[in-house]
Amino acid sequence: MIFCSLYSGSSGNSIFTGSERTRILIDAGLTGKSIISALENIGENPSELNGILVTHEHIDHTKAIGILSRRFNLPVYANAKTWQAMQANIGKISESNIMVFDRPFTIGDLEVSTFRVPHDAAACVGYTISDGKKSVSVATDMGVFTEEIRLGIKDSDLILLESNHDIEMVKFGPYPYPLKRRILGELGHLSNVDSGLAALELLRNGKKKIVLGHLSGTNNVPELAYKTVENILIEGGLKMGADVDLSLASRIRPSSYSEV
Repeated sequence: MIFCSLYSGSSGNSIFTGSERTRILIDAGLTGKSIISALENIGENPSELNGILVTHEHIDHTKAIGILSRRFNLPVYANAKTWQAMQANIGKISESNIMVFDRPFTIGDLEVSTFRVPHDAAACVGYTISDGKKSVSVATDMGVFTEEIRLGIKDSDLILLESNHDIEMVKFGPYPYPLKRRILGELGHLSNVDSGLAALELLRNGKKKIVLGHLSGTNNVPELAYKTVENILIEGGLKMGADVDLSLASRIRPSSYSEV
């Protein structure tokens, strides 16, 4: 399988993954032009996509869903509550491209399963996608790292894991108090420290590629996110490189292109 974070951050999210036969986007939270350009930059043809998976209805995950579906005749996959929450904002989509799921499903030769994610959205989910041999997961937009999330991604070979903010930067930063409370709450976003602790737990199942993503542009710094997680893993007895391949997903450009 192949995996590439096109964009990952509070300003917009879109992830590309696939096999030799099947190509999938997870979310499309920037302009259609930006996502098309990012795909072309990594050598992928947007017209060859087999579908778009949606985690939840927030604009930083859905901004170009309708545009891409209409332009390239792409199926869009989301659960019923997410469809209800986002449909008015993404514009008209062909009935044949509205895919509502409530259980694991397949796209081409890929198996897709979901897990619930605690976030202030209608029915936020993360995804694990497998070709039967290898699997990748996207787990972001979570206030807390739950047992359901752990079980949903523990066996994946590559995991895009949220490392949204530094707690002290949120507390003393420019956001108004209600927004700070939202970010730090159980339906908000995962901090660098909690991301490190989650990664440490996941790595008990063996070596993985961990990509830290969905970093805040206001309440985080890439070097700080990486170093915080790295320190937790080292203190937990892991060796960087030998036990874990740790990297960062950029907010503004394609990054972390991997084969698994």
